[in-house]
Amino acid sequence: MDDVLALPEDTHNRIELVGGALLMRPNPGVPHQRASLRLAMLLMDAADSAQAPVEVLEAVNVVVPDGLLIPDIAVINADAASAAGLTIDAHDVLIAIEIASPSTRVTDRKMKAALYAAAGIAHCWRLELEPAPRLYLGHLENGGYVDRLVQAGETTAVTEPFPLDIDPARLVRR
Repeated sequence: MDDVLALPEDTHNRIELVGGALLMRPNPGVPHQRASLRLAMLLMDAADSAQAPVEVLEAVNVVVPDGLLIPDIAVINADAASAAGLTIDAHDVLIAIEIASPSTRVTDRKMKAALYAAAGIAHCWRLELEPAPRLYLGHLENGGYVDRLVQAGETTAVTEPFPLDIDPARLVRR
């Protein structure tokens, strides 16, 4: 893992480590970045309103038992985030969020969710933008995530780790 963290910054790819193998994926496009920023801002506002002791970060290095992952958004324990350097330990992550694109859909649905579950991350969410925005809100149960689907026009009505009520349609172009 230290070798991966020592690589020069790559402005074109995200580099993750899974079981000793490097995963390289291109940096996201504009629709993905728009949705990520909007969701991160909504999460920050909700956390602030609830006075939740968390920080919301985009594209942070998370150490899991089998490697190093970079969720699109992570909600992290505030004390751990304050003390962090290059990485965050998985046990300090409350929610890992992936925004699926055509090139990452299978990785986000299967592999990364399994790795987050094995790391004990309580919530793993996946936002899919096409054909219409929908948000899968996964909570850890018996070693895997049980998803609740929230489609455009519906609201999340989340209570953990803090109240959040958004419509996935708000995350895409107006």
